Amino acid sequence: MSDLFDVSQETILITGASQGLGRQFARVLSAHGAAVVLAARHTGKLKSLEEEIRGKGGRAAAVQMDVTDITGIGKALDVAEAAFGPVSVLINNAGIAIEKLSTEQTEADWDAVINANLKGAYFLATELARRMIARKQEGNIVNIASVLGLGVMKFLSPYTVSKAGIIQATKVMALELAGNNIRVNALAPGYIDTEMNHDFWATPAGEKLTKRIPQRRVGAESDLDGAILLLASKASRYMAGSVVTVDGGFLLN
Repeated sequence: MSDLFDVSQETILITGASQGLGRQFARVLSAHGAAVVLAARHTGKLKSLEEEIRGKGGRAAAVQMDVTDITGIGKALDVAEAAFGPVSVLINNAGIAIEKLSTEQTEADWDAVINANLKGAYFLATELARRMIARKQEGNIVNIASVLGLGVMKFLSPYTVSKAGIIQATKVMALELAGNNIRVNALAPGYIDTEMNHDFWATPAGEKLTKRIPQRRVGAESDLDGAILLLASKASRYMAGSVVTVDGGFLLN
């Protein structure tokens, strides 16, 4: 059964790998044998992660990639594929959020979130898909969505719109690319404790939000390990356009 989740033959590109979920995905997938290409706008933190993975006997390479620079995506992919060869799995994880009421969100706020979370992810996925088709290569694209692409919360309207969009993009790309042996699925995490939001969970607002989760706890980054291994490996070979939700039951409320 362990062979079902084997990723040792995969070259996996992970965007937004410098921190949070992207970093955890890189650690888990490399620990299971994958060659991981670590991508982010700023490479400082990527280098330390690259050294950490290599120090444990893994294969990792850091690449500067800004998914909002659509014209530069192709060149960044060239660099990524020069490291370990053709990318076989994309973990489309890069993204941002700006917390304001919708009436206070500016056009610049909207553009920043949509460009990173939806537009950039879409054009990176389609550029890689074109390469996979040209190589007649079996491929796998995993878009990181969110429970807020399926439900809503205040203060995050552009983020919510972007994640709903990436779920629809996942489905339409899955439909269009299935005939090319490229599967496209999404992972929709709930609330996860990361270094960026860690202090929030001890505040009254954080405790109130935690009580809305049926499991009565915030997720740990490691709670997504099984889901990302499922989606990145051949275990998901008959999945297309699926959205895997890992949220402690949050959407059940």
